[in-house]
Amino acid sequence: MATFLYKLGRLAFRRRHFVALIWVALLTLAGVGAASAPPAGTTSFSIPGVEAQKAFDLLEQRFPGASADGGTGRIVFKAPEGEKMTDAANKATVEKTVKALGDGSEVVSVTDPFTTNAVSKDGTVAYTSVKYDAPGMELKDSTRDALEKAGDEARATGLTVDVGGDALQAGAEPGAIGEVIGLAIAAVVLVITLGSLVAAGLPLLTAIIGVGIGVSTITALAKALDLGDTTSTLALMIGLAVGIDYALFIVSRYRSELAEGRDREEAVGRATGTAGSAVVFAGLTVVIALAGLAVVNVPMLTKMGLAAAGTVVVAVLIALTMIPALLGYAGKRVRATGEKRGSNGEKSGRKNGRKTGGQTGGTTGVEAGEMTGATTGGKGRPGKQAKPGLGVRWASFVIRRPAAVLLLGVVGLGAIAVPATQLELGLPDDGSQPTSTTQRRAYDLLSEGFGPGFNGPLMIVVDAKDSDDPKAAATTVTDGIKDLEDVATVTPAMFNKAGDTATITVIPGSKPSSTQTEDLVHAIRGQGTDVRADTGAQVLVTGTTAMNIDFSQKLNDALIPYLGLVVGLAFLLLIVVFRSILVPLKAALGFLLSVLAALGAVVAVFQWGWLGGLIGVEETGPIMSMMPIFMVGVVFGLAMDYEVFLVTRMREAYVHGESPGQAIVTGFRHSAKVVAAAAIIMMAVFGGFISSTESMIKMIGFGLAIAVFFDAFIVRMAIVPAVLALLGKKAWWLPKWLDRALPNVDVEGEGLKTPADAASSRDGDEDRELVHA
Repeated sequence: MATFLYKLGRLAFRRRHFVALIWVALLTLAGVGAASAPPAGTTSFSIPGVEAQKAFDLLEQRFPGASADGGTGRIVFKAPEGEKMTDAANKATVEKTVKALGDGSEVVSVTDPFTTNAVSKDGTVAYTSVKYDAPGMELKDSTRDALEKAGDEARATGLTVDVGGDALQAGAEPGAIGEVIGLAIAAVVLVITLGSLVAAGLPLLTAIIGVGIGVSTITALAKALDLGDTTSTLALMIGLAVGIDYALFIVSRYRSELAEGRDREEAVGRATGTAGSAVVFAGLTVVIALAGLAVVNVPMLTKMGLAAAGTVVVAVLIALTMIPALLGYAGKRVRATGEKRGSNGEKSGRKNGRKTGGQTGGTTGVEAGEMTGATTGGKGRPGKQAKPGLGVRWASFVIRRPAAVLLLGVVGLGAIAVPATQLELGLPDDGSQPTSTTQRRAYDLLSEGFGPGFNGPLMIVVDAKDSDDPKAAATTVTDGIKDLEDVATVTPAMFNKAGDTATITVIPGSKPSSTQTEDLVHAIRGQGTDVRADTGAQVLVTGTTAMNIDFSQKLNDALIPYLGLVVGLAFLLLIVVFRSILVPLKAALGFLLSVLAALGAVVAVFQWGWLGGLIGVEETGPIMSMMPIFMVGVVFGLAMDYEVFLVTRMREAYVHGESPGQAIVTGFRHSAKVVAAAAIIMMAVFGGFISSTESMIKMIGFGLAIAVFFDAFIVRMAIVPAVLALLGKKAWWLPKWLDRALPNVDVEGEGLKTPADAASSRDGDEDRELVHA
């Protein structure tokens, strides 16, 4: 593979005009397609196989036109002190609001609180419900605006008015300011790492082009493939992060190759052949993790995963072709590692180092020049030997005390992971919103006037088609539910025209996200087994609350199979890359440790409230049910990125003759700074989501940012070198029969070595022996 990518990089460098034209044409084509594509329209959110979805599907058949899974909106009114909602002026305001809401294009029905008994017992609180023909997440902006406008007009009359319901829960965007800050941090890190504005601009430019192509393609195909607005969210986030990282790795390796004294075309070819090989395999692990979301069998997650995976593929292709082309345009404006503008002494050091050092398992010419004697100053005067970098000093420290570092890292992450044992899953509702939002205030008003369970009613569907007496069956169900704990209200059964299906509304005594409400759902379903045996009627529980419970359970059940698939496939892939059994095993175990620690941190902050004030967590509650599987998919792919880029450089040094310990130091010398920069960039991109006022997005941003921190700086930078130091040569052990069976992908670039490189390597070995002597 290294040889193929080497030729590809050189070809892109020479034919830079053609390569650039192709990518610009693709971006233009995708942009035109997105601009001319018809609106995506309403997409279907379904969870195949769960009871709540079966009930929704049954209601669509038996109650045609009722839009059982449609979104809902609520406007809650509270009378001023000393007044009641039944007073003439207040009643007139409510009736005017109900009339205005009924004119909406997506509105199915609007309830009048004075005819539906939706006024509290003390008369101070009332609410009107709006039913829509599309799910809440997919309503038009104009529909939401009409709902909010109606609330504003009613509020102007002196009433306390707030708006809630899932109609307002859609499409919350991350804070724009936070995202700008995140990209600004990424730009600063790139400048520091790569040493110039031009070099730093290349990863940002190519990442933006890649994301532009990916997101525009998703937009263009949204109507044909039934893609919702949320599908591009993950593609944007992951595509931007990996796009910057992949380009950073290749540009950094290019600068190292220049420091070896190679001409620019040769440096581009070798950078693409070596770092590019790591990019390919790192990208494959991310694609496997994202595409594997299809295992969950939730169409929305499957589409999000495949769309993001496609964007990652684009990022890899751009890194392998457009970066070499842009490096050709940049010319001397992208300088060698360590070279400063006008630094003749550095050039001389590289020239002398090239003569004596060459490529010795990753040892650059500059380093070889430093080893063979004192480095020279700008005028050739002898100077003191260059001080080792932070990465080299840290790797040397870990090699001297591997057991202590390993123990400290594992115990530390293990302690942070402890809260994950108390993980409670659920989906956020209006009760988890900040108290400053109208959704949260509406939620609290309903709880005040009608009880907390009023915010999450359960819908019981009685399928009595096979029952001899449907009405008796519905009565049996109603009476049984009344005897259960935590039931506040049970409405009489309402039958369809055919008289074979009934719906019963149950108001729990506890809030929707509570464990008591979940227990009530399970209890009703438990009674349904007896009802079916006695009457022949089937009992199904649905509604938003029941759907959230089923969704959480489905994701929970899919986590282990998903983890097994993703980790298993990536394990096999890494065996091919590293030609080792223990290195991929260590990589997988380290990933699990970092994910558990990240989940522990999320539980401590968002469920327990520890340090929540620092990032604006106003309300604690269950962790979003998608969080564990989402973190596994995203973080696994990114963790394997760091593993591949760091450890391939170690293996490259080991294959070229260095001892296991020295190979670790060499890997850190060349890769630690770049991996750290990539992690900081990733954290900055994800951290931008923490500024969102939406608790779900804030949780995603925090969880991914802290997971990247744990994995990059504790697992990859501390635990990995400690384990490799303890294992020594055993780390690279591979059974001979498996070695013969595996394809040789040559990630280390062994096939790129020339006779001159081999001679230079021998000279470098002699130089190192002299230094150590």
